[in-house]
Amino acid sequence: MKNILIYSLIALSIFTFNSCKKSFLDVLPKDKITSAIFWQNESEVNLALNGIYAVLRDTYIYGYGGGLDATTPNAYQWAYWEGYEQQAGNGSVTTSTPGIVSGRWTSSYKMIYRANYFLENIDKAKLSDESKKTYTGEVHFLQGVAYALLAEAYGGVPIIDSAISTEDARNLNRASLEDTWNKVISEYNLAISDLDVTAPQVGRATKGAALGMKMRAYLWQNKYDSVLKVIKQIDALGIYSLYPSYYDLFQVANENNDGVLFDVQFIAGENGQGSTFDRHWQPQNLKYGIDGSNSVAPIQDLVDAYEMIDGSTVDAGNPYAGRDPRLDFTILRSGAYFQGQLYPAEIKNHTGQRVGYGIRKYTIENMTVVSLQSPLNFIVLRYADVLLSKAEALIENNQNIDEAVALINRIRTERTDVKITALPMGLSQAKAREALRHERRIEFALEGTYWADIKRWNIGPDIYPLQVHAADGSLIETKFASGYKPKDNLLPIPESERSLNSKLTQNPGW
Repeated sequence: MKNILIYSLIALSIFTFNSCKKSFLDVLPKDKITSAIFWQNESEVNLALNGIYAVLRDTYIYGYGGGLDATTPNAYQWAYWEGYEQQAGNGSVTTSTPGIVSGRWTSSYKMIYRANYFLENIDKAKLSDESKKTYTGEVHFLQGVAYALLAEAYGGVPIIDSAISTEDARNLNRASLEDTWNKVISEYNLAISDLDVTAPQVGRATKGAALGMKMRAYLWQNKYDSVLKVIKQIDALGIYSLYPSYYDLFQVANENNDGVLFDVQFIAGENGQGSTFDRHWQPQNLKYGIDGSNSVAPIQDLVDAYEMIDGSTVDAGNPYAGRDPRLDFTILRSGAYFQGQLYPAEIKNHTGQRVGYGIRKYTIENMTVVSLQSPLNFIVLRYADVLLSKAEALIENNQNIDEAVALINRIRTERTDVKITALPMGLSQAKAREALRHERRIEFALEGTYWADIKRWNIGPDIYPLQVHAADGSLIETKFASGYKPKDNLLPIPESERSLNSKLTQNPGW
Protein backbone atom coordinates (compact mmCIF):
# COMPACT_ATOMS: atom_id res chain seq x y z
CA MET A 1 0.00 0.00 0.00
CA LYS A 2 1.24 3.46 -0.88
CA ASN A 3 -1.57 5.43 0.71
CA ILE A 4 0.90 7.30 2.89
CA LEU A 5 1.04 9.80 0.02
CA ILE A 6 -2.66 10.01 -0.73
CA TYR A 7 -3.70 12.99 1.33
CA SER A 8 -6.72 15.18 0.75
CA LEU A 9 -7.02 18.80 -0.21
CA ILE A 10 -7.81 19.47 3.44
CA ALA A 11 -4.26 18.56 4.40
CA LEU A 12 -2.89 20.70 1.60
CA SER A 13 -4.97 23.71 2.60
CA ILE A 14 -3.85 23.43 6.21
CA PHE A 15 -0.25 23.81 5.13
CA THR A 16 -0.66 26.30 2.28
CA PHE A 17 0.42 29.85 2.95
CA ASN A 18 -0.32 33.08 1.12
CA SER A 19 3.03 34.71 0.45
CA CYS A 20 4.38 34.65 -3.12
CA LYS A 21 8.03 35.31 -2.26
CA LYS A 22 10.29 32.31 -2.76
CA SER A 23 11.96 32.49 0.64
CA PHE A 24 12.21 30.82 4.01
CA LEU A 25 9.49 33.17 5.28
CA ASP A 26 7.06 31.58 2.81
CA VAL A 27 6.63 28.67 5.19
CA LEU A 28 5.68 30.92 8.08
CA PRO A 29 2.16 32.43 8.12
CA LYS A 30 1.57 35.83 9.68
CA ASP A 31 -0.35 34.08 12.46
CA LYS A 32 -0.17 30.51 13.70
CA ILE A 33 -2.64 28.20 12.03
CA THR A 34 -5.55 27.37 14.30
CA SER A 35 -8.74 25.42 13.75
CA ALA A 36 -11.60 24.71 16.09
CA ILE A 37 -12.46 21.56 14.23
CA PHE A 38 -9.03 20.08 13.45
CA TRP A 39 -6.85 17.80 15.63
CA GLN A 40 -9.90 15.96 16.96
CA ASN A 41 -9.13 12.41 15.86
CA GLU A 42 -6.53 10.12 14.36
CA SER A 43 -7.74 10.68 10.81
CA GLU A 44 -6.94 14.36 11.12
CA VAL A 45 -3.56 13.58 12.68
CA ASN A 46 -2.82 11.42 9.65
CA LEU A 47 -3.69 14.29 7.33
CA ALA A 48 -1.27 16.57 9.16
CA LEU A 49 1.45 13.91 9.15
CA ASN A 50 1.05 13.32 5.43
CA GLY A 51 1.51 17.03 4.90
CA ILE A 52 5.02 16.67 6.36
CA TYR A 53 5.86 13.52 4.41
CA ALA A 54 4.74 15.28 1.24
CA VAL A 55 7.68 17.68 1.44
CA LEU A 56 10.04 14.75 0.82
CA ARG A 57 8.79 14.90 -2.77
CA ASP A 58 9.80 18.54 -3.26
CA THR A 59 12.31 18.97 -6.06
CA TYR A 60 15.03 20.19 -3.71
CA ILE A 61 14.56 17.44 -1.14
CA TYR A 62 14.27 14.10 -2.98
CA GLY A 63 11.83 14.93 -5.78
CA TYR A 64 14.50 15.32 -8.47
CA GLY A 65 15.99 11.92 -7.69
CA GLY A 66 19.22 11.14 -9.49
CA GLY A 67 19.06 14.49 -11.26
CA LEU A 68 21.06 15.80 -8.31
CA ASP A 69 24.06 14.06 -9.88
CA ALA A 70 24.23 16.99 -12.32
CA THR A 71 26.05 18.73 -9.44
CA THR A 72 28.86 16.16 -9.86
CA PRO A 73 31.17 14.65 -12.50
CA ASN A 74 28.49 12.01 -13.11
CA ALA A 75 26.06 14.03 -15.20
CA TYR A 76 25.24 17.14 -17.18
CA GLN A 77 22.10 19.23 -16.99
CA TRP A 78 21.02 21.01 -20.14
CA ALA A 79 17.66 22.29 -18.98
CA TYR A 80 19.16 24.38 -16.19
CA TRP A 81 15.80 25.91 -15.29
CA GLU A 82 14.78 22.57 -13.82
CA GLY A 83 16.70 23.36 -10.65
CA TYR A 84 20.00 24.98 -11.54
CA GLU A 85 21.94 21.85 -10.62
CA GLN A 86 24.09 22.69 -13.65
CA GLN A 87 25.31 25.87 -11.96
CA ALA A 88 25.91 24.10 -8.66
CA GLY A 89 27.89 21.50 -10.59
CA ASN A 90 30.07 23.80 -12.67
CA GLY A 91 30.95 26.56 -10.21
CA SER A 92 28.74 29.33 -11.58
CA VAL A 93 26.31 29.51 -8.64
CA THR A 94 25.81 32.92 -7.03
CA THR A 95 24.01 34.04 -3.88
CA SER A 96 20.99 34.97 -6.02
CA THR A 97 20.84 31.82 -8.16
CA PRO A 98 17.33 30.35 -7.95
CA GLY A 99 16.52 26.65 -7.91
CA ILE A 100 18.56 24.51 -5.57
CA VAL A 101 20.30 27.43 -3.82
CA SER A 102 17.08 28.80 -2.36
CA GLY A 103 14.89 25.72 -2.87
CA ARG A 104 16.80 23.40 -0.54
CA TRP A 105 16.55 26.04 2.20
CA THR A 106 12.86 26.78 1.76
CA SER A 107 11.71 23.17 1.40
CA SER A 108 13.71 22.02 4.41
CA TYR A 109 12.27 24.74 6.61
CA LYS A 110 8.82 24.01 5.29
CA MET A 111 9.23 20.50 6.65
CA ILE A 112 10.60 21.82 9.94
CA TYR A 113 7.75 24.29 10.41
CA ARG A 114 5.11 21.68 9.68
CA ALA A 115 6.81 19.28 12.09
CA ASN A 116 6.89 21.85 14.89
CA TYR A 117 3.26 22.74 14.29
CA PHE A 118 2.38 19.04 14.45
CA LEU A 119 4.23 18.49 17.73
CA GLU A 120 2.56 21.52 19.29
CA ASN A 121 -0.93 20.27 18.44
CA ILE A 122 -0.90 16.47 18.62
CA ASP A 123 -1.94 16.47 22.29
CA LYS A 124 -5.32 17.87 21.21
CA ALA A 125 -6.20 14.66 19.38
CA LYS A 126 -7.70 11.61 21.02
CA LEU A 127 -4.98 9.00 20.55
CA SER A 128 -3.66 5.99 22.38
CA ASP A 129 -0.26 6.47 24.00
CA GLU A 130 1.25 4.01 21.53
CA SER A 131 -0.13 5.84 18.50
CA LYS A 132 1.05 9.18 19.80
CA LYS A 133 4.52 7.76 20.39
CA THR A 134 4.71 6.47 16.82
CA TYR A 135 3.47 9.74 15.31
CA THR A 136 5.92 11.87 17.27
CA GLY A 137 8.76 9.49 16.39
CA GLU A 138 8.00 9.90 12.71
CA VAL A 139 7.92 13.68 12.99
CA HIS A 140 11.25 13.77 14.82
CA PHE A 141 12.68 11.56 12.07
CA LEU A 142 11.48 13.97 9.38
CA GLN A 143 12.94 16.92 11.26
CA GLY A 144 16.25 15.08 11.42
CA VAL A 145 16.16 14.58 7.66
CA ALA A 146 15.45 18.28 7.08
CA TYR A 147 18.23 19.53 9.34
CA ALA A 148 20.71 17.04 7.85
CA LEU A 149 19.97 18.28 4.33
CA LEU A 150 20.45 21.87 5.52
CA ALA A 151 23.76 21.07 7.26
CA GLU A 152 25.10 19.29 4.17
CA ALA A 153 24.14 22.15 1.88
CA TYR A 154 24.75 25.30 3.96
CA GLY A 155 26.64 24.38 7.13
CA GLY A 156 25.25 25.76 10.39
CA VAL A 157 21.66 27.02 10.12
CA PRO A 158 18.98 28.49 12.39
CA ILE A 159 17.48 25.89 14.73
CA ILE A 160 13.76 26.34 15.33
CA ASP A 161 11.89 24.41 18.00
CA SER A 162 8.43 25.93 17.64
CA ALA A 163 5.99 27.12 15.01
CA ILE A 164 7.27 30.69 15.08
CA SER A 165 5.75 33.78 13.51
CA THR A 166 7.04 35.65 10.48
CA GLU A 167 8.40 38.41 12.70
CA ASP A 168 10.31 35.88 14.80
CA ALA A 169 11.84 34.47 11.62
CA ARG A 170 13.32 37.88 10.79
CA ASN A 171 15.52 37.70 13.89
CA LEU A 172 16.99 34.22 13.67
CA ASN A 173 20.72 33.60 14.01
CA ARG A 174 22.63 30.72 12.48
CA ALA A 175 23.72 27.95 14.83
CA SER A 176 27.20 26.50 14.50
CA LEU A 177 27.72 23.52 12.23
CA GLU A 178 28.42 21.36 15.29
CA ASP A 179 25.19 22.44 16.97
CA THR A 180 23.25 21.82 13.76
CA TRP A 181 24.59 18.28 13.50
CA ASN A 182 23.87 17.77 17.20
CA LYS A 183 20.27 18.76 16.45
CA VAL A 184 20.17 16.17 13.66
CA ILE A 185 21.42 13.42 15.96
CA SER A 186 19.04 14.49 18.73
CA GLU A 187 16.04 14.27 16.39
CA TYR A 188 17.11 10.85 15.13
CA ASN A 189 17.63 9.62 18.69
CA LEU A 190 14.10 10.67 19.64
CA ALA A 191 12.81 8.88 16.55
CA ILE A 192 14.78 5.71 17.32
CA SER A 193 13.38 5.55 20.85
CA ASP A 194 9.78 6.02 19.66
CA LEU A 195 9.60 4.03 16.43
CA ASP A 196 9.06 0.32 15.96
CA VAL A 197 10.95 -1.98 13.62
CA THR A 198 7.88 -2.11 11.40
CA ALA A 199 5.64 0.82 10.50
CA PRO A 200 1.84 1.03 10.79
CA GLN A 201 1.79 1.62 7.03
CA VAL A 202 4.30 0.86 4.31
CA GLY A 203 6.18 4.04 3.52
CA ARG A 204 6.22 5.49 7.02
CA ALA A 205 9.40 5.83 9.03
CA THR A 206 10.78 2.92 11.06
CA LYS A 207 13.48 2.41 13.66
CA GLY A 208 15.75 1.09 10.90
CA ALA A 209 15.21 4.20 8.78
CA ALA A 210 16.12 6.44 11.71
CA LEU A 211 19.20 4.38 12.53
CA GLY A 212 20.26 4.42 8.90
CA MET A 213 19.96 8.18 8.55
CA LYS A 214 21.78 8.62 11.87
CA MET A 215 24.57 6.46 10.42
CA ARG A 216 24.71 8.74 7.38
CA ALA A 217 24.85 11.85 9.61
CA TYR A 218 27.82 10.45 11.51
CA LEU A 219 29.49 9.45 8.25
CA TRP A 220 29.24 13.05 7.04
CA GLN A 221 30.96 14.23 10.23
CA ASN A 222 33.77 11.64 9.90
CA LYS A 223 32.75 10.12 13.24
CA TYR A 224 33.64 6.61 12.23
CA ASP A 225 33.45 4.96 15.66
CA SER A 226 29.87 6.20 15.92
CA VAL A 227 29.14 4.92 12.40
CA LEU A 228 30.24 1.44 13.42
CA LYS A 229 28.16 1.50 16.62
CA VAL A 230 25.00 2.48 14.71
CA ILE A 231 25.59 -0.20 12.08
CA LYS A 232 25.71 -2.80 14.85
CA GLN A 233 22.27 -1.60 15.91
CA ILE A 234 20.98 -1.79 12.35
CA ASP A 235 22.25 -5.33 11.88
CA ALA A 236 20.86 -6.35 15.28
CA LEU A 237 17.37 -5.66 13.92
CA GLY A 238 17.86 -8.68 11.67
CA ILE A 239 15.61 -7.45 8.84
CA TYR A 240 17.88 -5.90 6.20
CA SER A 241 20.02 -7.58 3.57
CA LEU A 242 21.71 -6.92 0.25
CA TYR A 243 18.97 -7.28 -2.35
CA PRO A 244 19.95 -10.15 -4.69
CA SER A 245 19.48 -8.23 -7.97
CA TYR A 246 20.78 -4.75 -8.73
CA TYR A 247 18.45 -4.32 -11.71
CA ASP A 248 15.36 -5.63 -9.95
CA LEU A 249 15.92 -3.35 -6.96
CA PHE A 250 14.73 -0.42 -9.06
CA GLN A 251 11.59 -2.05 -10.43
CA VAL A 252 8.06 -1.29 -9.21
CA ALA A 253 7.29 -4.97 -8.60
CA ASN A 254 10.06 -5.19 -5.97
CA GLU A 255 9.49 -2.02 -3.97
CA ASN A 256 9.67 -1.92 -0.18
CA ASN A 257 11.95 -4.94 -0.01
CA ASP A 258 14.41 -5.82 2.76
CA GLY A 259 17.24 -4.04 0.95
CA VAL A 260 15.60 -0.65 1.54
CA LEU A 261 15.82 1.27 4.82
CA PHE A 262 14.20 4.52 3.71
CA ASP A 263 12.48 5.57 0.51
CA VAL A 264 10.07 8.20 -0.77
CA GLN A 265 6.78 6.68 -1.83
CA PHE A 266 5.08 7.47 -5.14
CA ILE A 267 1.94 6.17 -6.82
CA ALA A 268 0.63 6.32 -10.38
CA GLY A 269 -2.05 8.81 -11.29
CA GLU A 270 -2.79 12.23 -12.69
CA ASN A 271 -2.83 14.34 -9.52
CA GLY A 272 0.86 14.82 -8.85
CA GLN A 273 1.26 11.84 -6.54
CA GLY A 274 3.74 10.16 -8.86
CA SER A 275 7.34 11.08 -9.54
CA THR A 276 8.41 12.87 -12.70
CA PHE A 277 11.47 10.70 -13.22
CA ASP A 278 10.11 9.21 -16.43
CA ARG A 279 9.34 12.64 -17.84
CA HIS A 280 12.85 13.81 -17.01
CA TRP A 281 14.89 10.70 -17.81
CA GLN A 282 13.14 8.53 -20.38
CA PRO A 283 14.04 8.80 -24.06
CA GLN A 284 11.42 9.77 -26.57
CA ASN A 285 8.78 7.11 -27.06
CA LEU A 286 5.60 8.34 -28.70
CA LYS A 287 3.91 5.00 -28.08
CA TYR A 288 3.91 5.78 -24.35
CA GLY A 289 3.56 9.54 -24.68
CA ILE A 290 7.14 10.23 -23.61
CA ASP A 291 8.60 13.31 -25.32
CA GLY A 292 12.21 12.68 -24.40
CA SER A 293 12.94 15.62 -22.11
CA ASN A 294 15.95 14.07 -20.35
CA SER A 295 16.98 17.30 -18.64
CA VAL A 296 19.91 15.46 -17.02
CA ALA A 297 22.13 12.89 -18.72
CA PRO A 298 25.21 10.92 -17.62
CA ILE A 299 28.50 11.90 -19.21
CA GLN A 300 31.57 10.11 -20.48
CA ASP A 301 33.51 10.59 -17.25
CA LEU A 302 31.01 8.37 -15.42
CA VAL A 303 30.88 5.79 -18.22
CA ASP A 304 34.69 5.56 -18.19
CA ALA A 305 34.61 4.79 -14.45
CA TYR A 306 32.89 1.43 -14.95
CA GLU A 307 35.38 -1.45 -14.86
CA MET A 308 35.63 -4.53 -17.01
CA ILE A 309 34.15 -7.59 -15.31
CA ASP A 310 37.47 -9.43 -15.41
CA GLY A 311 39.64 -6.45 -14.57
CA SER A 312 41.10 -6.15 -18.07
CA THR A 313 41.44 -2.99 -20.17
CA VAL A 314 38.41 -1.67 -22.06
CA ASP A 315 38.49 -2.45 -25.79
CA ALA A 316 38.20 0.92 -27.54
CA GLY A 317 36.69 -0.79 -30.58
CA ASN A 318 33.97 -2.50 -28.52
CA PRO A 319 33.78 -0.36 -25.38
CA TYR A 320 30.63 -1.84 -23.80
CA ALA A 321 31.50 -5.51 -24.05
CA GLY A 322 32.40 -7.18 -20.75
CA ARG A 323 31.78 -4.09 -18.62
CA ASP A 324 30.44 -4.00 -15.06
CA PRO A 325 26.72 -4.86 -15.54
CA ARG A 326 25.75 -1.83 -13.46
CA LEU A 327 26.67 0.34 -16.44
CA ASP A 328 23.78 -0.99 -18.54
CA PHE A 329 21.44 -1.07 -15.54
CA THR A 330 22.14 2.61 -14.88
CA ILE A 331 22.94 4.26 -18.21
CA LEU A 332 21.26 4.12 -21.60
CA ARG A 333 24.08 4.01 -24.13
CA SER A 334 24.48 3.67 -27.86
CA GLY A 335 23.48 0.22 -29.13
CA ALA A 336 21.25 -0.59 -26.14
CA TYR A 337 17.52 -1.23 -26.38
CA PHE A 338 14.85 0.46 -24.29
CA GLN A 339 11.21 -0.61 -24.57
CA GLY A 340 12.22 -2.66 -27.59
CA GLN A 341 13.73 0.27 -29.46
CA LEU A 342 17.36 0.96 -30.33
CA TYR A 343 19.10 3.93 -28.74
CA PRO A 344 19.78 6.43 -30.25
CA ALA A 345 18.70 5.30 -33.72
CA GLU A 346 15.02 4.66 -32.94
CA ILE A 347 14.57 6.58 -29.67
CA LYS A 348 16.28 9.78 -28.60
CA ASN A 349 16.44 12.24 -25.75
CA HIS A 350 17.25 15.93 -25.84
CA THR A 351 20.17 16.09 -23.40
CA GLY A 352 21.40 12.65 -24.37
CA GLN A 353 21.69 13.78 -27.98
CA ARG A 354 24.25 16.30 -26.75
CA VAL A 355 26.34 14.05 -24.50
CA GLY A 356 25.59 10.64 -26.05
CA TYR A 357 23.92 8.95 -23.06
CA GLY A 358 20.64 8.78 -21.17
CA ILE A 359 19.56 7.74 -17.69
CA ARG A 360 18.14 4.24 -17.41
CA LYS A 361 17.93 3.91 -13.63
CA TYR A 362 14.55 4.99 -12.22
CA THR A 363 12.82 4.76 -15.57
CA ILE A 364 10.07 2.21 -16.17
CA GLU A 365 10.56 -0.02 -19.17
CA ASN A 366 7.68 -2.44 -18.84
CA MET A 367 4.59 -0.30 -18.28
CA THR A 368 2.80 2.81 -19.46
CA VAL A 369 3.32 5.81 -17.19
CA VAL A 370 0.01 7.67 -16.87
CA SER A 371 0.38 11.41 -17.51
CA LEU A 372 4.11 11.02 -16.86
CA GLN A 373 3.45 10.33 -13.17
CA SER A 374 5.68 7.39 -12.29
CA PRO A 375 4.74 5.06 -9.41
CA LEU A 376 8.36 4.07 -8.80
CA ASN A 377 9.59 4.92 -5.30
CA PHE A 378 12.85 6.80 -4.83
CA ILE A 379 15.29 4.99 -2.53
CA VAL A 380 17.07 7.34 -0.16
CA LEU A 381 19.00 4.72 1.82
CA ARG A 382 19.58 1.03 1.12
CA TYR A 383 21.52 -1.74 2.77
CA ALA A 384 24.35 -1.53 0.23
CA ASP A 385 25.06 1.89 1.76
CA VAL A 386 25.24 0.33 5.22
CA LEU A 387 27.82 -2.18 3.98
CA LEU A 388 29.94 0.45 2.25
CA SER A 389 29.63 2.84 5.19
CA LYS A 390 30.98 0.14 7.48
CA ALA A 391 33.82 -0.51 5.04
CA GLU A 392 34.62 3.20 4.93
CA ALA A 393 34.62 3.50 8.71
CA LEU A 394 36.99 0.54 9.07
CA ILE A 395 39.31 1.95 6.42
CA GLU A 396 39.41 5.45 7.89
CA ASN A 397 40.05 4.02 11.36
CA ASN A 398 42.77 1.84 9.80
CA GLN A 399 41.17 -0.86 11.89
CA ASN A 400 40.68 -3.97 9.77
CA ILE A 401 41.34 -3.29 6.10
CA ASP A 402 40.75 -6.87 4.99
CA GLU A 403 37.30 -6.88 6.60
CA ALA A 404 36.53 -3.62 4.79
CA VAL A 405 37.66 -5.08 1.47
CA ALA A 406 35.50 -8.15 2.08
CA LEU A 407 32.49 -5.85 2.52
CA ILE A 408 33.28 -4.06 -0.74
CA ASN A 409 33.57 -7.45 -2.42
CA ARG A 410 30.06 -8.33 -1.28
CA ILE A 411 28.87 -5.43 -3.44
CA ARG A 412 31.00 -6.64 -6.35
CA THR A 413 30.23 -10.37 -6.22
CA GLU A 414 27.24 -11.32 -4.08
CA ARG A 415 24.28 -10.46 -6.31
CA THR A 416 22.95 -12.56 -9.14
CA ASP A 417 23.44 -9.90 -11.81
CA VAL A 418 26.57 -8.10 -10.57
CA LYS A 419 29.65 -10.26 -10.46
CA ILE A 420 32.95 -8.54 -11.14
CA THR A 421 36.50 -9.33 -10.10
CA ALA A 422 36.92 -9.28 -6.33
CA LEU A 423 39.49 -6.95 -4.82
CA PRO A 424 42.54 -8.67 -3.34
CA MET A 425 43.24 -8.81 0.38
CA GLY A 426 46.24 -7.02 1.82
CA LEU A 427 45.53 -3.58 0.40
CA SER A 428 47.07 -0.54 2.03
CA GLN A 429 44.79 1.99 3.69
CA ALA A 430 45.28 4.38 0.76
CA LYS A 431 44.44 1.73 -1.86
CA ALA A 432 41.44 0.52 0.12
CA ARG A 433 40.18 4.10 0.43
CA GLU A 434 40.53 4.57 -3.33
CA ALA A 435 38.61 1.34 -3.96
CA LEU A 436 35.86 2.26 -1.51
CA ARG A 437 35.31 5.67 -3.04
CA HIS A 438 35.21 4.21 -6.52
CA GLU A 439 32.71 1.57 -5.44
CA ARG A 440 30.40 4.14 -3.88
CA ARG A 441 30.42 6.21 -7.04
CA ILE A 442 29.48 3.24 -9.22
CA GLU A 443 27.01 1.55 -6.86
CA PHE A 444 25.03 4.75 -6.22
CA ALA A 445 25.49 6.42 -9.60
CA LEU A 446 22.50 8.61 -10.52
CA GLU A 447 20.96 8.18 -7.07
CA GLY A 448 21.88 11.66 -5.85
CA THR A 449 24.51 10.73 -3.23
CA TYR A 450 27.79 11.57 -4.98
CA TRP A 451 27.48 15.32 -4.35
CA ALA A 452 27.50 14.73 -0.60
CA ASP A 453 30.39 12.25 -0.91
CA ILE A 454 32.54 14.74 -2.84
CA LYS A 455 32.02 17.40 -0.20
CA ARG A 456 32.54 15.24 2.87
CA TRP A 457 35.67 13.65 1.34
CA ASN A 458 36.87 17.12 0.33
CA ILE A 459 37.99 15.80 -3.07
CA GLY A 460 36.64 18.62 -5.23
CA PRO A 461 40.12 20.08 -5.84
CA ASP A 462 41.30 16.64 -7.03
CA ILE A 463 38.55 15.99 -9.59
CA TYR A 464 37.99 19.47 -11.03
CA PRO A 465 38.29 21.16 -13.52
CA LEU A 466 36.45 18.53 -15.55
CA GLN A 467 35.48 18.78 -19.20
CA VAL A 468 32.07 17.69 -20.46
CA HIS A 469 32.19 16.62 -24.09
CA ALA A 470 29.39 16.21 -26.58
CA ALA A 471 28.71 12.94 -28.34
CA ASP A 472 30.76 14.20 -31.30
CA GLY A 473 33.72 15.00 -29.05
CA SER A 474 33.28 18.76 -28.95
CA LEU A 475 33.52 20.59 -25.64
CA ILE A 476 30.19 21.53 -24.03
CA GLU A 477 31.41 23.00 -20.76
CA THR A 478 34.12 22.74 -18.15
CA LYS A 479 32.93 22.10 -14.62
CA PHE A 480 34.71 24.42 -12.17
CA ALA A 481 36.93 25.81 -14.91
CA SER A 482 38.81 27.98 -12.40
CA GLY A 483 39.24 25.13 -9.98
CA TYR A 484 37.24 23.93 -6.99
CA LYS A 485 37.61 26.27 -4.03
CA PRO A 486 36.88 25.70 -0.30
CA LYS A 487 33.69 27.81 -0.56
CA ASP A 488 32.30 25.34 -3.10
CA ASN A 489 31.78 22.72 -0.39
CA LEU A 490 28.75 24.75 0.71
CA LEU A 491 25.96 26.54 -1.09
CA PRO A 492 25.63 30.23 -0.29
CA ILE A 493 22.90 31.38 2.07
CA PRO A 494 20.26 32.62 -0.42
CA GLU A 495 20.36 36.38 -0.86
CA SER A 496 16.56 36.38 -0.71
CA GLU A 497 16.82 35.15 2.89
CA ARG A 498 19.52 37.60 3.95
CA SER A 499 17.55 40.52 2.53
CA LEU A 500 14.74 39.59 4.93
CA ASN A 501 16.96 38.76 7.90
CA SER A 502 20.22 40.68 8.25
CA LYS A 503 21.32 38.37 11.09
CA LEU A 504 21.92 35.51 8.63
CA THR A 505 25.67 35.64 8.05
CA GLN A 506 26.95 34.52 4.65
CA ASN A 507 29.17 31.47 4.16
CA PRO A 508 32.89 32.25 3.72
CA GLY A 509 33.91 33.09 0.17
CA TRP A 510 30.44 34.02 -1.02
